[in-house]
Amino acid sequence: MSLSLKSQRFRAEREGDWLRLDALLKELEAGHRRRLSDDDVIALPVLYRATLSSLSMARSISLDQSLIAYLESLCTRAYFFVYGSRTTMGERLAAFFRRDWPDAISALWRETLVSAGLGVLGTLTAYLLTMRDPAWYFAFVPRSVAGTRTPRAAAELAKTLFSSHESGLSFFASFLFTHNAQIALLAFALGFACCLPTAFLLLYNGLMLGAFLALFVSHGLGVAAGGWLLIHGVTELFAITLAGAAGFRIGWSLCFPGRHSRIDALAQAGRIAATVMAGVVIMLAVAGLLEGFGRQLITSTPLRYGVAAFTALVWGVYFYRRRNPS
Repeated sequence: MSLSLKSQRFRAEREGDWLRLDALLKELEAGHRRRLSDDDVIALPVLYRATLSSLSMARSISLDQSLIAYLESLCTRAYFFVYGSRTTMGERLAAFFRRDWPDAISALWRETLVSAGLGVLGTLTAYLLTMRDPAWYFAFVPRSVAGTRTPRAAAELAKTLFSSHESGLSFFASFLFTHNAQIALLAFALGFACCLPTAFLLLYNGLMLGAFLALFVSHGLGVAAGGWLLIHGVTELFAITLAGAAGFRIGWSLCFPGRHSRIDALAQAGRIAATVMAGVVIMLAVAGLLEGFGRQLITSTPLRYGVAAFTALVWGVYFYRRRNPS
């Protein structure tokens, strides 16, 4: 039998299924899912497997390449509807903000407490040491970053806290945001090394914060400095804490996989941590907006604290309120 005749017979026996599958795919690709009947929905995977079998047979008996190309295209299109995501991008984003992100963060509450504890420990340590001896300030804040913000520069410190224009603290503020973003990403990325680099980074970040606060408190500017920092720092420091928690989950799963295999434990931890980190990026962007606009436009200390308290309330309720199981 000639190849042409063989191809014609092959097509005649199976073309009905291909055409029906193609028609169903066109409806789905056009967004007309509701037009499909229950029988159509049930038939879709059956037609896909039949077409896949036809493709395999066409390749084995070396039918013409145009037919093989047509079947390959048909199978590829069908694959994404049979096995691919059945939700739109908008639906996936809505699910991320409504359920996936807060659920992932709630699952890391133990790691979050450890992460926050290390940050607080570093802050208190540097604060107490710097208050006792101002020379400790330069042990935690590099001189290249400190600039004119030294224990003896009281007038400069007071002036810069309340300026709505470009000020002496602008460079330092920019450094703090960049520094904190780097700390957040590194705290997560280095978590696999048995959690140790993550713990060190969180402690170090707290040390710098404590020295910064002690500098202003020693000149009677602690309340004002707190407002200057917290208007964006609540979001920024919370993001660092969550990034550290994600890093701890990765490192802990690697060292202590429990009843699961190490690969399975890492895969499960990685899914949670990746979801958290996607949200951390969003939080850092929000903190950047608050740092770039809110702090420059709001120079009243009570208002700064009001914004800080509001952001703390929003994040706390969003992440930790009780949710109905979906």
